[in-house]
Amino acid sequence: MISPDQVAEMLYPAAAATTSKPGPIPTVIPTPTHYQLSGETGHRTLWVLFALMTISSGVFALLSWNVPVSKRIYHVTTTLLSIVSALAYFAMAAGHASSLSCHAVRDRHSHDIPDTFHDSCRQIYWARYIDWAITTPLVLLNLCLLAGVDGAHTLMAVVANVIMVLGGLFAAYGAEGTAQKWGWFAISCVSYLFVLWHVGLHGTRAVQSKGARVSKLWASLAIYSLALWAAYPIVWGVAALARRTSVDTEILVYAVLDILVKPVFGLWLLVSHRAIAESNIDLGGYWSQGAAAEGRIRIGEED
Repeated sequence: MISPDQVAEMLYPAAAATTSKPGPIPTVIPTPTHYQLSGETGHRTLWVLFALMTISSGVFALLSWNVPVSKRIYHVTTTLLSIVSALAYFAMAAGHASSLSCHAVRDRHSHDIPDTFHDSCRQIYWARYIDWAITTPLVLLNLCLLAGVDGAHTLMAVVANVIMVLGGLFAAYGAEGTAQKWGWFAISCVSYLFVLWHVGLHGTRAVQSKGARVSKLWASLAIYSLALWAAYPIVWGVAALARRTSVDTEILVYAVLDILVKPVFGLWLLVSHRAIAESNIDLGGYWSQGAAAEGRIRIGEED
């Protein structure tokens, strides 16, 4: 006896082929989370930078040994530069100053398999941004003091610099592909332009009254430091924003830039400042004697 299914296959072979039992539904195995973490090279680099910044702090402190307290402003700022950076690198090397910034990545498959998503997490050293928020204003302060920039423009430059650094920090943790990330990036870039405006323009005008030697020194230091600062957002964009480099490469590049901007800049400033008398800034009164001593002097003068 012929079954109904066999009759259908004989009369409508094409239809029988198309109405065959479906095969198994393709399965999709989710892609595991992808991590971008520092390795042995990056870890060693962080410890080396901690040692270099600590040694630099000691050198800058020794250079101020025979300098009167009223004329140690550059020695104090450069020493603080290195100390803060040393603490930041110690925190990063010890593993206490980083966190993961994660975002979802789409995995595209063939037409019959639906797309899937996996998380991509990159290690962000937030202590680096705290370091920059404290140390880069000290570099600006040195440039403004050397040029003789007024307090109003110096304060505006320092505030713009802090906004620039914090904008980079917020953008590094921003959601991928959102206006939030690029908005903070734009704010950071605009703040850098304000730094150039207040330091570059007003510094160029103010330093002319201090003579050719101070003007030449200031121009060299300003171009040197501001040009290096322009490299930071480029590295940040490639590493933290686009995530095109490894975390170890990011650490190495930032380490080179930090050495050039902090110990090299500080040593250049202190050695040149010692040889140019016109660059001296004598901060008497409270800076060298304290408020109580200044009060006693005023009473004595009135008597």
